[in-house]
Amino acid sequence: MADAVVSTSADPAGVERLFTGGPVLCDGAMGTMLYARGVFINRCYDELNLSQPDMVREVHAEYLQAGAEVIETNTFGANRFRLEHFGFGDKIREINVAGVRLARECVERIRDKQGTDAFVAGSIGPLGVRLEPLGKVGLDEAREAFAEQIRAMVEAEPGMGADLLIVETMTSLAESEQAILAARSEAPNVPVVVMMTVDEEGNCLDGASAETAARKLTAWGADAIGCNCSAGPATVLSVIERMRVVTTLPLAAMPNAGIPRAVEGRTIYLTSPEYMASFTRKLVKAGASIVGGCCGTTPSYTRAMKSALRAMDAMEAGAQVMERMSSDKAATAEVKNKVEPPPLAQRSKIGSMIAAGEFVTMVEIVPPKGIDCSKELDGAAQLHKLGVDAINVPDSPRASARMSAQSLCVQIQQHVGIETILHYTCRDRNVLSIQSDLLGASSIGLKNILCLTGDPPKLGNYPDATAVFDVDAIGLVNVVRNLNCGLDIGKNSIGESTGFTISVAANPGVPDIDQEVRRFAYKVEAGAEFAITQPVFDLRVLEEFLRRIEQFRIPVIAGIWPLTSLRNAEFMKNDLRVSMPEKIMVRMGSSTSPEAARAEGVKIAQEMLAEARPMVQGVQVSAPFGKYGAAAQVLGLI
Repeated sequence: MADAVVSTSADPAGVERLFTGGPVLCDGAMGTMLYARGVFINRCYDELNLSQPDMVREVHAEYLQAGAEVIETNTFGANRFRLEHFGFGDKIREINVAGVRLARECVERIRDKQGTDAFVAGSIGPLGVRLEPLGKVGLDEAREAFAEQIRAMVEAEPGMGADLLIVETMTSLAESEQAILAARSEAPNVPVVVMMTVDEEGNCLDGASAETAARKLTAWGADAIGCNCSAGPATVLSVIERMRVVTTLPLAAMPNAGIPRAVEGRTIYLTSPEYMASFTRKLVKAGASIVGGCCGTTPSYTRAMKSALRAMDAMEAGAQVMERMSSDKAATAEVKNKVEPPPLAQRSKIGSMIAAGEFVTMVEIVPPKGIDCSKELDGAAQLHKLGVDAINVPDSPRASARMSAQSLCVQIQQHVGIETILHYTCRDRNVLSIQSDLLGASSIGLKNILCLTGDPPKLGNYPDATAVFDVDAIGLVNVVRNLNCGLDIGKNSIGESTGFTISVAANPGVPDIDQEVRRFAYKVEAGAEFAITQPVFDLRVLEEFLRRIEQFRIPVIAGIWPLTSLRNAEFMKNDLRVSMPEKIMVRMGSSTSPEAARAEGVKIAQEMLAEARPMVQGVQVSAPFGKYGAAAQVLGLI
């Protein structure tokens, strides 16, 4: 930071935490929320601070209730040039002072009601004019316009000024420099965050690279730098990764909700809160310490991002404890209630086969949508008699409402006698529920867990359902490993080990294979003992994935799916993003009848099993549409 931070708020020491502590969550889009309330886009949104202050307060309050620790004032365009365009050039100070006051009132109110702390950031956007030499506005004029706005923000009322300044969505480094110079002149002790917006290649709109921007913004005296808006979370993540290499300043990342799309005459941002939350974790791991949202993000996004940050805190705390336990005898003594889990071979039949290097056969049985599971039990009995080793039971796949996977697993084991593997997702449960479920599962004899993040609700029949995602699959593996050591996530004793075998999913055909390999490595580090892949139709994809994970290889069970039709193949390729060779599409398309298509699908699956068998330690065969006989055919059992 440039100098010792002194806030203009009532809590001058607190604001320093935003730049020196852990991840800090900012709010989302103000304009999106005002537009949703019926404010036409041709209005001056900044002037609403004067004419409709209650509406602005409502937006601030919603973000604070969603978990935002920093809220930005409704002053993004409250500079001389933009306000003159709307005829409010004589109200620059009045609008900015009101913007800070409204945000401050909301912060004080939530502090009084909930005892939680939050900070006010003065939002400063680009001037909306071209600067010399490309335009007629001089650099000194630009600097004075920024200074005029900043003075109003920090001198608003005694003890009521902005805690920090956020200069955002900047398209030009030259303009950014003038904003920093103005801030250092008018408010030398108020922290300044400067964020550029970039194109899809990750370069500033004036042509400067992310690295160049980071170096210059650092040299000019910003307290934190970063990227906002742009083409969405993935682009902002790449910029943060590039900036981290060339600066030691705190980094800020506030992407928009993807590139907007025109849908039935409306502009819609299609990126989901869950997707944004997943990138929140990635952004923090890449080095960002100040995160939030931009265009298209709403309090639902803030809430999802808050859950992601809480989950990271829990995971980090757990990882730190486990690391100390393994590397420091003194720390091990402190966690005296830890127990050693049974060896893998003693935990379950599947664990025994995995430990012995035997080839494992599994079939997936999807729970019914109602309460009658007789068809599923009959199918499990048929497969058990034929010699299948275990039944896999998915947990509401594609975010559908079905009988609980845990219930079906118990009934299969009790009525059929074959071992099951419980798919367990993080979508619907917080960490308290996760631990309760898993303790209960262990107590009733379920010993094999497949740890999954889970499909977001927007994929299913109830898109408005609320997702939880306190942790993802990596965090879930940590939770299960702790339970196997006789400890809950707070390191309190639960008595004895839950004795689960811990498996994870892998997708060899995902487009971003580098990210998949990184996540797989984290899963192994967290405690995964074997993996089950998504359906594989391209042997080269499986071979490449196995090569990439050689340094952290655990036993891999290959997923095999007998296709039922060309439409089924198209769904797998286009909707589930499974790598599907064109030759398979041709083979399925050449079938002359539904029966012939199903037979061809079984034949393709048999070929894949034969080719993959030498490379893996087992197969999981799906039974599409409840065709358990087809799964048995693939395994060569009938």
